Formats: sequence, structure tokens, C-alpha cells
Amino acid sequence: MVTNHTILRPENYYTASLHDDTAWPPLRGDHSADVVVIGGGFTGVNTALELAQRGLSVILVEANRIGWGQSGRNGGQVTGSLSGEGELRRQWRRRLGTELDDFVWWLRWHGQDVIAARVAQHGIACDLKYGHIHAAMKPSHMGELQQTYDEACARGMADDVVLLDAKGVRDHLESPLYCGGLLNSRNMHLHPLKLCLGEAQAAERLGVRVFEGSPVLDVVHGPRPQVVTAHGRVSAAHVMIAGDVSHKLERKRLSGLIFPAVGGIVTTEPLGADAQAINPHDMAVYDCRFVLDYYRLTADGRLLFGGGANYSGRESRSIADELRPAIEATFPRLKGVKIDHAWSCAMGIVINRAPQLGKLADNVWFAQGYSGHGVATSHVVAEVMAEAIAGTMERFDVFATLKPVRLPLGDLLGNPLLMLGMRWYLLLEKFR
Repeated sequence: MVTNHTILRPENYYTASLHDDTAWPPLRGDHSADVVVIGGGFTGVNTALELAQRGLSVILVEANRIGWGQSGRNGGQVTGSLSGEGELRRQWRRRLGTELDDFVWWLRWHGQDVIAARVAQHGIACDLKYGHIHAAMKPSHMGELQQTYDEACARGMADDVVLLDAKGVRDHLESPLYCGGLLNSRNMHLHPLKLCLGEAQAAERLGVRVFEGSPVLDVVHGPRPQVVTAHGRVSAAHVMIAGDVSHKLERKRLSGLIFPAVGGIVTTEPLGADAQAINPHDMAVYDCRFVLDYYRLTADGRLLFGGGANYSGRESRSIADELRPAIEATFPRLKGVKIDHAWSCAMGIVINRAPQLGKLADNVWFAQGYSGHGVATSHVVAEVMAEAIAGTMERFDVFATLKPVRLPLGDLLGNPLLMLGMRWYLLLEKFR
């Protein structure tokens, strides 16, 4: 391990609040392992960690820094939300039959258990807190929340959930926007970059060799495939591609499947007593809209606020200017508040919102596509991928049956079609 690195992290609150920015060297020379994992976000890091726990030798290569992409830039909310649940149920109904509800419930909630266990076992200091509100913007949203509440109670979570009316929400949030909400004390919020780095350090202690600043140029297929970088090469029994929307590998098979949507996030200056006033119980929050806002308080008393996903795939010109009206509408007390940090987060969006797990060859694997719900789901997927690579295929085979939507000329047309789709959802929201 090294403590200096030539690649600087992107400027944002998470980088600024790191107290120990561990760095690893670039890959140089020839190496071998049982498995080489490409991508140093939650999926790649946790797959490597899970494989090491199973006794396999693992090399992890990252193009930039561990946690560079969306794993180190997101809103930091760990919730039981699941992207594409309707599509998952539709495609899995015949295969899983009476086991469908149990499998989907496991997928929705197992990630929280994995993260909590990681943090406890490895002593990861990532500002972990519990408590979340799914907030209703209009009365029609309450039906959705009632269904979620009823299911949670039926599944043994009655002590973890409270259905709030308008007054109940105002007891938790000093905001005029909400007519109700679902409080969930099992959901979590945290500093995602600290979590990802802590998990990478835990993987290294288990024997994983970690390399940063090592973009993969090619994956050479064969009985023992090779991963090639500018200055090194790894041969392994298996290759796992975990770069999500950030990589351009294996385009013949993976193009047209996943597209970037750029979300904006800001943090205010430290709020002092105003933090307690606007959010006295320190809840993370997102609302019920298709294109939603989400926010929470940081460990040092700032408001971290995100929203306004841009489906063109291009960066916003002024994230702070775009999000300030939403902040001030949500919390009038904060009118004119100073914004200290503003950054973007490129999420990997799948057309049908169903995560994509598969094989490009018998020994080349991939996992991607959480559509903005990846903190918890990526930890579940990492476990499934590690099981499969180690030889236990049952849960991987369930995911592998999902049929993705591939767009012809997808790399050119994907984002324009996503923009059209989102305009349709915005129209539906008016009648919802």
C-alpha cells in the first residue's frame, strides 16, 4: 500500500471529509490470481472481499481510485427500495412461483444486513445512522406507502415502520411539502466513500491485491483469460467486470444495455442549530415522485441534497443553481444558505430497470445496472457473483434469466430515448 497517488479525487463533500484517503499503486508487470475483478466500486470491492472470504486469490484493478464513480458520490441512503421491482416480478414469476415474494423481499433487504455486518466486523467508520422517511407529496402517494407499510408489518417489521400523517411528518421535518410519509428505522444513511474504502481495506487484509490508476485496455478470452492494462497484465481463472456505466469493455455484448443519467448533489455550509430545527430526528428522506429529491444531514451538520437527474448523460452547468430552489422550497428556513460543495453522480440506468448479471464466456462474468438504487443492491449482487464464481450457481441463475432490453445503436440513441421516457413519466406524475 502507498500513501501518495498521482490521480486526485474529484472535488466533493465526500472527498473533502475523508480523514484517511488510502491509496494503492498502479498495476505493473505480470500477475496471476484465481479471479481478477475490474472496477473499484461497491460491486467490485465486495465481490473481491466475498471471494477472499471463500479462500480464492483475488486481484482488483480500478481505472482511477477506489470509490471513484457513483459508489463514492451518491446520496448515501441505504434503503429497501428496489429498482425495477415490477419487471423482476414479471420475469421471475414463472421461474420462482410461490418463492417469488420471498426472493424479492430478500433482495430488497439483504443489502442492509450485509452493510451493517461489514461495518461491525471490520470497524468501518462511515458515519452510519439509522432512520428514513419516504415522503408523500400528494394524497395519491399515500396508497403506495400504505401498501409498503402493510407488507412490512406482514413480514415482521411492524416495530421498524410507522405510517405518518401530515402532522407526523411535520414532527420530523420542518417542511411544508409533505402530506404524509413512511418512517422506517431499519433503513440507513452513511458516508458512501468511507464505506467503500473501508471495505477495500478489509478486502486487502483478507489477501486481495488492490491496484488503482490502472484502466483495463482489453480482456483476452481463453481457457485462462487475461486482463491487460497499460503497464501490466493479470491472468486468472475468472474475470469479473464490475465497472457499471463507467467502462467501455466488451462492447459487442454489453453495448446498448446501460446508459448514464447524471444526478446533482450539493452540501450546504454547516447549519448549526438549524440542522436540529429542520430535521430533529436526523432522518434521511426521499419523496414519492418518479423524479425525486433526496436529502439527509451529514455528520458535521450540513444538509446534503440531491435531485434533478439529467437523462441526457451530460453534466449540468450549475448544480448549485439548479438545486437551490428545491432546497428553499423544502426548507424555507434555509433561504439564501451558502452551498459549499456541488458535484455530479453518473448513475447506470437500465431501460427496464432490472439489474444485469451474466456471463460473456464460461469464465468472464459481469454485473451492472442498479438504476439509482445501488448502495444496498450492489452488496447483494456482489454476494451472488462471488457464490457463482466459487461454484454455487442457484441465485446467479435466477438473475441470469432476466432478459435485458438492448437498444440498437444504443450508445448513440440510449440517452435520447431515456429523455423521452422520463418526459412520459413526468406527464404520468401529473395524473398520479
